[in-house]
Order: sequence, then C-alpha cells, then structure tokens
Amino acid sequence: MSSSSPAPDHDAATSPDGPVAPPAGITDGRLARQVAFLVEIDRLKSVLRQSHLIDLSRRENDAEHSWHLAMLAVVLGEYAAAEVDQARVIRMLLIHDLVEVYAGDTFLYDVEAAADQEERERAAADRLFPQLPADQAVPLRAMWDEFEARRTPDAQFARALDRVQPLLLNFHTRGRSWRAHRVTRADVLAHQEVIASGSRALWEYIRIMIDEAVRRGYLLP
Repeated sequence: MSSSSPAPDHDAATSPDGPVAPPAGITDGRLARQVAFLVEIDRLKSVLRQSHLIDLSRRENDAEHSWHLAMLAVVLGEYAAAEVDQARVIRMLLIHDLVEVYAGDTFLYDVEAAADQEERERAAADRLFPQLPADQAVPLRAMWDEFEARRTPDAQFARALDRVQPLLLNFHTRGRSWRAHRVTRADVLAHQEVIASGSRALWEYIRIMIDEAVRRGYLLP
C-alpha cells in the first residue's frame, strides 16, 4: 500500500465552504495574481509527511519541513562541499516542495509511489508556477528544475539538507517512521549518498547517526 500523502482537496483546503472570492474592487492584475498564488500555496500546510515532530504530537507538514530546511541552510552553510550562495540555497529550499500542493508528498522508501513521482511533480510544476506573473514564474520554475537536477553546488547542498532533515527527525523520535514502515539500514543508506555530494562533513555525521540508530533499535539492521 502506498504511503505517500495525497494533496488535500482544493476546496476543503481553501475554506470549509469553498474558495473565497477576492475583495470587491480587486482587479485581475499583477498583485492579484501574486496574492492568489500565495493563497494557493497555503495548502502546503495541509500536506502531511511521514516524519513526526520531535515532541511526537503529530506528523510534520510540508510547510514546516521547508521552514526547517531553510534554518538548516542558515546554521549549517559552512559545511557545504563547495562554495554556495546561501540566499539561493534558502530560496531553493523554500520552493522545492511547492509542487506537492498538487502532487502530494511521496515517502522516500515507498517504491510504488516513487514510480510516477517525477511525472506527477513535473505536471504539478507546470500547473503551479504559471499562476505567477511570467517574470517571477520563469525564474522560480528554473530554480525548482535546478534543485531537481542537482547539477550545481547550490542544488547539491540543498538536496543534501533535504535528506538530512528527516533523518534528524527520525533519530530524535527514536525511529518513529522508520519502525512504522520497517525501514532497514540498507534502505536508508541506499537513499542517502546524495548527502555526500553536497557535504562530506554532514555525510560523515549521518553515517555515524545511522549506525547508532541501529545500535539503539531505532532502525532495523
């Protein structure tokens, strides 16, 4: 059974009674499009991930994940494998999951859901970014594509942080989602080498943390 989190229903996410009309007198101009986009991406707060908050009160949502990643970039920027533009990395991390308002979140270890993940997310990007004025839509979409391709130092470091964050949550919740999905050490390592290309220091830290998780019983050997 797929463990991906579907995107929430559009109307339910917008308002219990359906979409809310813009204020009277607002024309369909640049500002109106920008505000409509910001209202649309509020739905990211309703997309749940498999990771739990460290206090175990509930699962993390995509907006919280993106905020936490931005803070990882601020605090851990010195560990990037190559020189990076911190501001660009933060922007990349804030937009990288916006497509999940339509595509939903895909659990890293869900092989079934991963089969069409790229297709779903590209279709979502095609739908989402053009809602902005072109001078904003084009560079934001290009940055999203850069993150996905991982060809630049900025993208490689951003992708590394994107893998580090859920590992930290899993370790500090005693393997809550790892145990729920019977994830093994081999499963984790198979998906985490992307960290090494973005930061050797973080990769060494994560390898030690994974071995310790196995020793403590948080992660299957």
